[in-house]
Amino acid sequence: MSKRAIRILLIVVVVLGGLFVAADRFAVNFAEGEAAEKIKTQEGLSSTPDVSIKGFPFLTQALGGKLDDVEIGIKDYDAKSDGDTIRVADLSATMHGVDFSSDYSSATADSAAGVARISYEELLKAAKAEPVKLPLGATGEVVGLSDGGNGKVKVEVEVSKGGTKLPKPVHVLSTLTVEGDSIRVHADTIPKNLEVMGISIPLPEGMVRDVTDFQEKITDLPGGIKLDTVQAAPDGVDVAVKGENVDLVS
Repeated sequence: MSKRAIRILLIVVVVLGGLFVAADRFAVNFAEGEAAEKIKTQEGLSSTPDVSIKGFPFLTQALGGKLDDVEIGIKDYDAKSDGDTIRVADLSATMHGVDFSSDYSSATADSAAGVARISYEELLKAAKAEPVKLPLGATGEVVGLSDGGNGKVKVEVEVSKGGTKLPKPVHVLSTLTVEGDSIRVHADTIPKNLEVMGISIPLPEGMVRDVTDFQEKITDLPGGIKLDTVQAAPDGVDVAVKGENVDLVS
């Protein structure tokens, strides 16, 4: 074969390769858009989620009816919590081994793992209730949550007596855990006494924990994924989520 023929052949290969890549990218963009719209409709989202199909080439995966990995990002998702809702500010997850139908009407992932961010303001809703009675006519209630460092949450408790609030709120550091489908906030230690208007009030631990300790149930996450672990972050709590046989679209 002459040098000229070889050069022409190489040009043809490069052109065909470029066309294949272009076609592959067009196909994956179309598939991502279709999947995003399906998920938006199924989950009743106010905005279209981000869907990114990983792996190259996409067309060979599509022909096999199974994708290696699909990344999904959802903003402001309303999960359920004891008959009410709790806003998940940001949910990102990677779906592994996604089987799908040719018209994208159904898609199921073998497994999924991701992170859900819940603001302290949203988590605080679980702690807000009627003020809890303390000894000598005092009452206490949780009025703030923030990052306490080292994975802890700082719980701010406001104490009142006779309608008068203490000048300084009480702060305790609490540990976050996941128990089933709930995030649990549990104070590491609690003060044994409280100074109120010059009077030292003994604080029974059980009574104080009625104020400081609480939990937030979170269900109805997309595709049936579940809570795994939780840790404090600067702007809220990061909840690791996971699942198996996750229905992305059904």
